[in-house]
Amino acid sequence: MNDLDALLALLTPEGRALLDEVRDTDPARELAVATRLRRTHPAELVSAALGQARLRQRAVAKFGAEDAGRMYFTSNGVEQSTRASVAAYRAERMSALGVTSVADLCCGIGGDAIALARAGIRVLAVDRDPATAAAARANAGALGLGELIEVREADVTEVDTGGYDAVFVDPARRGGRGRIFDPEAYSPPLSWAVEAARTAARAAALKVAPGIPHEAVPNDAEAEWISDGGDVKEAVLWFGGAPGAVRATLLPGPRTLLGTGLPDPEVRTPGRYLYEPDGAVIRAHLVAEVAEQVGGGLLDATIAYVTADELVPTPYATAYEITDRMPFNVKKLKALLRERRVGNLTVKKRGSAVEPEELRRKVKPQGPNAATVFMTRVAGAPTMLIGHPVR
Repeated sequence: MNDLDALLALLTPEGRALLDEVRDTDPARELAVATRLRRTHPAELVSAALGQARLRQRAVAKFGAEDAGRMYFTSNGVEQSTRASVAAYRAERMSALGVTSVADLCCGIGGDAIALARAGIRVLAVDRDPATAAAARANAGALGLGELIEVREADVTEVDTGGYDAVFVDPARRGGRGRIFDPEAYSPPLSWAVEAARTAARAAALKVAPGIPHEAVPNDAEAEWISDGGDVKEAVLWFGGAPGAVRATLLPGPRTLLGTGLPDPEVRTPGRYLYEPDGAVIRAHLVAEVAEQVGGGLLDATIAYVTADELVPTPYATAYEITDRMPFNVKKLKALLRERRVGNLTVKKRGSAVEPEELRRKVKPQGPNAATVFMTRVAGAPTMLIGHPVR
């Protein structure tokens, strides 16, 4: 049974009842449950229901238990869909721009379409994969959003978006060999998505990989990097807003740091505090803005660690109080940690070839206390900084 047939079977009354029955199946008991259910249900339907239950369990991290427990997924759909908190934030931005209708191109299983509809926006959701489009349609119905979301199985390059205020494009960034890093190898290519965005009546947003080179960002677009709970999730190119602007947005919040065009901070000697900028700040090249906020400079010209003498709270970086500094030396670090009775050791690195787990194995931390060690460079010299996060 292929993905589409499995999904359609699960949408029947028998399939829905079976899904309810296997909802909380422990993976360790899956074989026993499958054996029992196959006595009264077709084997392929049982397999489809158990597979869908596993996907729903995986989807809880992105969609929350309530929505994930009602939605329908494909394996790629779970992996590639937008986290609900990020989709909701983007939908709020669309709404604030006065958008009332969006053509959601490459909609996947409908994560962004759901967020847009919940913001009161009418959505045309388009995907060329039959199973994926069917999942998006099923999800719109399962969450009570069918009146606001029209799902169309089609090639996005052949869809007329003229009747919509805005366009949202989420090109496929994975192929048969894994992630695709060249924006022109996206499906559809970034150049096509940019042209589609430029035709939008009011606004447009293109979801791209957070590693997109800054030079690949069109001059007439705003570039935004988004993190959620400290993890960088995506970059978005916005059209119809502030051309050339750069921002880092941190969720929950949202908290947004706008670029002001500052030059790179000066390199200075380590102070009492080290600031580790959020990943979205680093990706957006806004470390200078954080350094200005805290009155600091860089430990090294090529590394995104900020150092300062004073503690200045900022939502855009995590502050650590540094207690020790030493040249890179595993034996001396091991002796220091033993003296301090450090058993809970967090290892962070920037500009070091040593892997954190390798260092942990060598120093063998033991004891009731905690510490953070930074393996980095200070003015080009391999250095270890030891400290703890400021609460």
